[in-house]
Amino acid sequence: MVLTVLNRVAAVPLQFGGDLIGLAILFLILAVIAAVVGASGVAGISMNIAKWLVIIFVVLAIVTFIF
Repeated sequence: MVLTVLNRVAAVPLQFGGDLIGLAILFLILAVIAAVVGASGVAGISMNIAKWLVIIFVVLAIVTFIF
């Protein structure tokens, strides 16, 4: 019984890139909207989060291409 269940489970490779770039774009849009509205604190924090997500995305992409 357990072996038949394990045979049906598909192996999914680990992929880290797609969600990070989507979140970075989301935070970038949030920062632009916050800047237009005048919430400079929220805009700054959102831009920092977007910047770090893009940096993490690029590092993981380079590591993925190397290996």
